[in-house]
Amino acid sequence: MKPIADPTPDTRAWFDLIDQGRLTVPRCLDCGDVFLYPRMCCPACGSRSVELAPASGRGTVDSFVVNHRGPAAFAGQVPYVLALVRLEEGPRVMANVLVDDPAQVRVDLPVAVTFEERGERRVVQFVPAEVH
Repeated sequence: MKPIADPTPDTRAWFDLIDQGRLTVPRCLDCGDVFLYPRMCCPACGSRSVELAPASGRGTVDSFVVNHRGPAAFAGQVPYVLALVRLEEGPRVMANVLVDDPAQVRVDLPVAVTFEERGERRVVQFVPAEVH
């Protein structure tokens, strides 16, 4: 089975919402900063007043790499694309861009979130926006 992150106390609520097919971003209630990865304190102002706000699920590819070799769990998927996606809300998230041909992926490609089931959990992935 493909690996999946183990939630921590600071990330559990975020992962639980992903399991429900809902992408969220932490937002500071004091300064308004929106950030990822989830944590208990705002990285901009240090406030502990942080909420998980709904994200649009849309973004653009900032950077990517095409992996032609991968860990054993991904052997059947090579080549696959791992990208830094800038969400419309501002933060970037690292995830796969699911495409038949990696040549379809380019910087600034509009993408939309999708969720891949892995056992009892889901993980955030992206597809080209025109496909979603």
